[in-house]
Amino acid sequence: MKTALKVNGRTRIVDAPGDKPLLWVLREELELSGPKFGCGQGLCGACTVLLDGQAVRSCSTPLSAVGKAAITTIEGVGASEVGQKVAAAWVDQDVPQCGYCQAGQIMSAVALLSANPRPGEAEIDAAMSGNLCRCGTYHRIRAAIRQAVTGQVAGSLNPGGDHAG
Repeated sequence: MKTALKVNGRTRIVDAPGDKPLLWVLREELELSGPKFGCGQGLCGACTVLLDGQAVRSCSTPLSAVGKAAITTIEGVGASEVGQKVAAAWVDQDVPQCGYCQAGQIMSAVALLSANPRPGEAEIDAAMSGNLCRCGTYHRIRAAIRQAVTGQVAGSLNPGGDHAG
């Protein structure tokens, strides 16, 4: 069935069954490789995308559930100011190790900071709890989120921005 999707600010037409997971529509039909297949059950967060700003697991979201919602993938996250801040903080904090989960991590962080520009530690924990990182970069993920909130590099040694990492 032909479906019009708004993906990263562009309308795209796909021809796919309504029960096909959004992850595979994005990867196979639209050739967007940012959302990753992890567990296939919505438990690891590697496939996270935004639907109208809300973090969702695209592996367990059928195409038919998208409706008219705007989809944002990691490929389009830099179009927003929050996305730019989070992406810059990820680089500054040298977050990725293997990198496989990072697109999903960034998407969840962007959803959090878009909804709550000044989250506390408990809110960060809650928002990021569904994203797993096999490499264990959680401390750098948290530091990057804090940096995106404050604009200051976590662990800063001086006002010039040098930091231990």
